[in-house]
Amino acid sequence: MDFITVPALSVFVLPTLSAYSSRLNLLFFYMSWTTLVLSLPALRIEMMGTLVARLVFWIIPSCTFFLFDALVPNLAVNLKEGGEGALPSGSRRHRASRHIFFVPGVCLANFVLSFGCQWLFEQGLEYIKFRPAVQVTIAVPLPWHIATHLFLGFLFREILSYSVHRWLLHSRQPALAWIVKQHNSWFHALRGALPLTAHYDHPLAYLLHTFLPMYIPVYYLRFHAITFFIYTVLISIEETFTYSGYSIIPFSILQGTASRVNMHLSDSRRYFGRLGLVDFFLGTGALLGGLAGLGGGGGGGDDDRGRRR
Repeated sequence: MDFITVPALSVFVLPTLSAYSSRLNLLFFYMSWTTLVLSLPALRIEMMGTLVARLVFWIIPSCTFFLFDALVPNLAVNLKEGGEGALPSGSRRHRASRHIFFVPGVCLANFVLSFGCQWLFEQGLEYIKFRPAVQVTIAVPLPWHIATHLFLGFLFREILSYSVHRWLLHSRQPALAWIVKQHNSWFHALRGALPLTAHYDHPLAYLLHTFLPMYIPVYYLRFHAITFFIYTVLISIEETFTYSGYSIIPFSILQGTASRVNMHLSDSRRYFGRLGLVDFFLGTGALLGGLAGLGGGGGGGDDDRGRRR
């Protein structure tokens, strides 16, 4: 854990707390980043940065939400969009039991699996003398370069996630019947979105639907480490709130994403993507939340009825 050193803290925390001017902040950030890159191996920076981002923006808040729902159901039920049915126990009258914690246990185990796959993939690239997926260099990317990679990363993630979800995990092909059955008996056994369940599925389905669509764009675009950390933080925030099950969610785009998750759980023929863009263009869902203005609320009458449900 020697990653958590003064240089590392200065990169992730101190610049946001200082009262210096913007130029001094940038200079301080660059010096701290340079010190960090020169002090630690690149793979350690990537993996520990991933862990810190996930821990701060997904694991800790999602576990807090889950424990609140499980241990104080009488209070939590007032915040849940699905009422008592959206509680981990399914009822405010049921106290937390060991069975309730099976779901978050699977979610955390799947995250550990994806973390290990990321490490093995980078080790494999290093072994065959290929460039790593995440570029840990002293040179810091320009803001427009970060923005471009983030836009393309989320776009590719949306396309890949939709494709795997619709045409593999919900396929009608006999050759794919086993993985379809696993996805249905795991993820679609949920009554509704619960904290942490962005990572709840059969491990193979999880890798295909959640990890690979997130990581393939990183490898293809060769993200700089700073861009990758921002990317991971944004995905973690998305997963934390859209799977919280709460009726009040910050930002309309997250509210729309949360609605799509619940609609897909209630009707597995719709809303296969994460942001809804591919769903809209292929006719399997309407744009909801912050993206609705892009398409004028299109998507067909059935989707409009689902949105009001």
